[in-house]
Amino acid sequence: MPSSVTWKESAMTIAGSNVHLMRGGSGRPVLVLHHDIGTVDRLPFYDALAQNFDVVVPHHPGWGKSERPQWLRSVRDIAAIHSWLLSELGLSDASLVGLGFGGWIAAEMASQSPTAYRKLVLVGAMGINPPGGYIADQAIVSYLDYPKAGFHDEAAFARVYGDVTTDQLEQWDICREMVFRTAWKPYMYSQTLPHLLGGVKAPALVVWGDDDRHVPKSAGDVYVKALRNARLETVAGCGHYVDMEKPDELAKLVSAFVNAN
Repeated sequence: MPSSVTWKESAMTIAGSNVHLMRGGSGRPVLVLHHDIGTVDRLPFYDALAQNFDVVVPHHPGWGKSERPQWLRSVRDIAAIHSWLLSELGLSDASLVGLGFGGWIAAEMASQSPTAYRKLVLVGAMGINPPGGYIADQAIVSYLDYPKAGFHDEAAFARVYGDVTTDQLEQWDICREMVFRTAWKPYMYSQTLPHLLGGVKAPALVVWGDDDRHVPKSAGDVYVKALRNARLETVAGCGHYVDMEKPDELAKLVSAFVNAN
C-alpha cells in the first residue's frame, strides 16, 4: 500500500441524507463507485489510482457509512445522488469507474448526462440482462458464500477480508438489503438502460474477469455494442472483483485509458 497516498474522509448532505466519501490523490478527477457488497476503507486499487488522479470514493446511500434515505428505491436514484455529489464538489469533466453494481450506477449516470463525463470504465458491471447465463442470485446463498464466489483465487479473498468477522457479515447483510430495495424486480438489471446507452459520448472501457461467476461476460458484450465508443478488456485468472483480485493490472488499464486523449 503506497505510503504517499493521504486519504481524507468527509460527509456531504445530498437529497437530505449524509453521503460519506473518501478522497485522495491529485490530478484529473475520478469517481469510483463500489460493489454491491460495499467496500473496505483502503484498497490497493484505490491507492494505485490516487498516484495519478484525484480519486473520490463515496459510499452509496444506505451502504457503509452513508445514511439510508428511506425514500430511495432504484439504481437511478443512486445515480442521481452521485451526480449531485459531483456537482457539490465542483468536479467537472470527471471520469467514472464503476465496479460491479457500481458499474450499473455509472452507466445510469452517463446515460442521464451523455456529455458530462470524460471517460467511462465499467468493470464486471451489472445493469444489463445477459443474453447468455444469469446474474448470480445472492438471495439463495449465504452472506459469506456470495462474495467468496466473486473471487477466482480464494487466497485473494483472504488477502482482502482475512478472518471474516461478525461485523463484516452484518455489513454484508445491510448491503444485501439495499440491493433488494433498489434492484430486486427485475433482479440486478434495467429493462431500459440498453436503449439509452447509445447517447453516451464518453469513450468507454469495459473490463471483465475471465472467471466472473457473478455476471456473465455476455453482459459486457451488450455494453460494448450499446455504447457508441467502447472496447472490452478481459483480465485472465480473475473473478468478478477485479479491483480486489488484480488491483495493479486494473489500475494500469484504467490509468492508461483515462489519461489517453
